[in-house]
Amino acid sequence: MLKSYFSTALRALKRNWNYTVINVVGLTFGLACCLVLFLAIRYELSYDRHHANADRTYRMITYYRDSEGDDRNTGVPMPTLAALRTDFPALEHQLTMVYELYGGLVKAGENQSSKFLEDGGVMAFVEPAYFRLFDYQWKEGNPQTAIKNPNTVVLSGRMARKYFGDADPVGKSIRVENKMDFVVTGVVANPPATTNLPFEVLLSFASLKQFGANGGWNDWKSNYSGAQLYMTLPPTLSAAQMERSLVPFVQKYMSPEDAKQLQYELQPLTNIHFDARTGNSANRTVSKRMIWAMALIGVFILITACVNFINLATAQAIRRAKEVGVRKVLGSSRAQLVRQFLGETGLLTGLAVGMAFVLAHLSLPYVAELLDIKAVALVLLDPFVIGFVVLLAVLTTVLAGFYPALVLSGYQPVLALRGKIRMAGNSQLTLRRSLIVFQFAISQILIIGTVIAYSQMSYFRSADVGYDKEAVLTVQIPERKAGQLEALKAKLTDLPNIRSMSYGLSIPSSDGNWWTSFTYNNAAKEADFGVVMRCADTAYLNTYGLKLIAGRMYHPADTMREVVVNESFVKKLGIRQPQQIIGKYLALGGTGNANKQIVGVVKDFNTFSLHQKTNPSVLTTQRDAYHILGIKLSTQQGGTVAISRLIGEIETAWNTVFPDFVFKYEFLDQTLANFYKSEERMYALFRLLAGIAIFIGCLGLYGVVAFMAESRTKEVGIRKVLGASTGHIFGLFSIDFVRLVLIALVIASPIAWYVMDKWLADFPYKITIAWWMFALAGLFAIGIALLTVSFQSVKAALMNPVKSLRSE
Repeated sequence: MLKSYFSTALRALKRNWNYTVINVVGLTFGLACCLVLFLAIRYELSYDRHHANADRTYRMITYYRDSEGDDRNTGVPMPTLAALRTDFPALEHQLTMVYELYGGLVKAGENQSSKFLEDGGVMAFVEPAYFRLFDYQWKEGNPQTAIKNPNTVVLSGRMARKYFGDADPVGKSIRVENKMDFVVTGVVANPPATTNLPFEVLLSFASLKQFGANGGWNDWKSNYSGAQLYMTLPPTLSAAQMERSLVPFVQKYMSPEDAKQLQYELQPLTNIHFDARTGNSANRTVSKRMIWAMALIGVFILITACVNFINLATAQAIRRAKEVGVRKVLGSSRAQLVRQFLGETGLLTGLAVGMAFVLAHLSLPYVAELLDIKAVALVLLDPFVIGFVVLLAVLTTVLAGFYPALVLSGYQPVLALRGKIRMAGNSQLTLRRSLIVFQFAISQILIIGTVIAYSQMSYFRSADVGYDKEAVLTVQIPERKAGQLEALKAKLTDLPNIRSMSYGLSIPSSDGNWWTSFTYNNAAKEADFGVVMRCADTAYLNTYGLKLIAGRMYHPADTMREVVVNESFVKKLGIRQPQQIIGKYLALGGTGNANKQIVGVVKDFNTFSLHQKTNPSVLTTQRDAYHILGIKLSTQQGGTVAISRLIGEIETAWNTVFPDFVFKYEFLDQTLANFYKSEERMYALFRLLAGIAIFIGCLGLYGVVAFMAESRTKEVGIRKVLGASTGHIFGLFSIDFVRLVLIALVIASPIAWYVMDKWLADFPYKITIAWWMFALAGLFAIGIALLTVSFQSVKAALMNPVKSLRSE
């Protein structure tokens, strides 16, 4: 029986080979898309799941409330760790601090002759307790003692090979930031790609005081975002209970004013990857909303492919009616016919699954780059993935084949053999039209989403951020000795095509910011909001193109003497005119600090990315806080060749002044573009999935039109004889489908508007969704539909009517 089903299915598919190809290609793309999205979603959801206690481990978040809203900081004051161990003795061994270095120089190898400039997320000071909370596979060394002593370090296998080649690294030393030597006491396996703790150079926490930490060990007012505290709670203690216990803890150690505005939250380790408000050391977040959108789009694309099958199967139902009638007369039951037609669908699905595997395998490198995923982590030949594919194949077979099987097996043999099945075709025609509307509604939702995402990305690229971001080169400045800043500036001054230079704490828009409290004009208490510090020399305004709207720039100094504030600062204090604040005083970082006079006001500039509103900011001099050199280049002559030559000359001068460090630069516009990687990924994904959905939908539309042209051959011939033109025949075939696409647009528009409006709600600076975006999506969909219909309709229109009438 099975052999009969199989051979019959093969003959039926071979006989209708053109529809077989359309169905297989559509199912292949739908299944491949689902498979790749499944791998991507599985990757995103597996972050930090490899730790045994992941579900009970939390990161402490410092949560501030002020008059403007909420702010969360991943860092905690340095004395928090010791205080928690004292006040919560039951958690003494379940607490640890990770002190991340946001990049730094490492010297290693023979006589430390090799230099490596590591980015953030590579180096961190950790305690032995760190290896109790988090699971690492040890290759060499003892997790309990490896970093117990000062000046010790544990490396990942990758870093051990990078620094020492094939030699055994244990016992050898590395030098960090030209400050301290650390002896390698252990080697661990490389951290997995799916971790928010990607550190591969794990330095002993006992060395941090000597190395130098941001913030004092007894300072409860300063926060460094890299000083992060983790805890693993026992099963008997919930996160909510622990958060309630931390309220009196804050009141005990903080001043009453600070305690009113601050509380600690516990962020689950497994949720860190999904929270863009706080970020992580891997510098990559994906919202859960994005993940579920990917899953939903994958399901819709698979349904679109199945719709093709249903459309073509029901369109061909009349052709196979006599076959069904003969089978029933010869004794076949309806259940046998259902199995027969489901077998045909299963055969097609099996072929599509094999091709989908190949297509998915070929597309994984591109998808990994598109979604910023490490391709090695996307494994197709995994038991879990294989199980998913089998389940997907079964569901596809049932979804695509069950209804056509019921329709075909339900024909009455008398009507089928007499050829009167056509009279029962209206319901099938309505179904086919409904399915086409459904297909194009999905496609147009994705097209509208792509248009809106593109418009928002264009806004990000072109929005006025309050300063000039073009042709500005930023160079990192390491720890320096007296006179080195002046020496570098003197060497660069003589170079052509440099318009200006400025030392500062950071660029105007930065994701790493120095927040501080302040007291305004000798007030009795601190203001109820903080300010962002921008320590910089007097050339900062000219180099970055900031605009002074009141007063003057502060005078040169090595320490804080005078300050310049931005418009948001003035408005936040309730002062109407910027000129009114000139001559007033600020005491920064607490009431004990000396007053600094406000001498100027600059036009607002974005202190963070466009994901956040402009914050109140203060510019002032502080020489020991300068970590970035901004260089404004002249691009009028020489083009990219001259720029490349100039960068080489800057590097030569830099290496002369800082021979023990590694030169690293970045263009400001590229730095700003990195702020919007997540949105770029979403836009690229929407664009790709919209293309796939449109392609699958057009395949089905092409098949349905081809069948219509074939079934209406005689009608077209008669119309041609009676004088119908090619354009008239084209309109005859096209008008119904244009109407269906327009109906799909009406259905898709409110859904797309709702989804994209929710997405845009996360941005304080955003575009307005306009009517033309929906009109553009509709015109594009109509154009694609007409292009798809045109080939078959024109082909039918050009056919010789004598031949078409004779064919009947």
